[in-house]
Amino acid sequence: MDVHELPAVNAILNGTAAILLVRGYFLIRARKRNQHKKTMIAAFSVSVVFLVSYLIYHANSGIVYYHKTGFIRYVYFAILYTHTPLAAAVPVLAIITLRRALKAEKTGDFSRHRRIARWTLPIWLYVSVTGVVVYLMLY
Repeated sequence: MDVHELPAVNAILNGTAAILLVRGYFLIRARKRNQHKKTMIAAFSVSVVFLVSYLIYHANSGIVYYHKTGFIRYVYFAILYTHTPLAAAVPVLAIITLRRALKAEKTGDFSRHRRIARWTLPIWLYVSVTGVVVYLMLY
C-alpha cells in the first residue's frame, strides 16, 4: 500500500470508530453489557490502528496544508483547532475508561467507569467524526 492512500484508510477507520461508539452507547442503554464491551473493545482497537496509520502517514508525508480560501478556510481551522487538542486527549481518556470498565467487571461497581465514560464518549465521538470531516475538506 502506498503511503498516500493512508488518509482515505484513516477516514474509514475514524468513521468505523464513530459507528462503533454510537452502537456501544445504544447497547449499554439497552443493558446489553457483554455486547457493549465487545463493541467498545472493537472501537478502541480500530482507533489504535488509526493512530498507527496516522503516525506512519505523517512521518512520511509531513505537514499537509489547507489551500482553500474564503469562509471555508475559517470553517476548516475552527474544526481543526477543536479536533486537534481533543484528539490528543482521546487515547488517555479511552485507556482510563477501558481500564476502569475491566476492573469494574471484577467488583461489579461501574460508577468510576460511568463517570469518565460520560466525558470520553462525546469527546471520542467528536474526534472521530471531525477526523472524517477534516479528511473530506483536505482531500
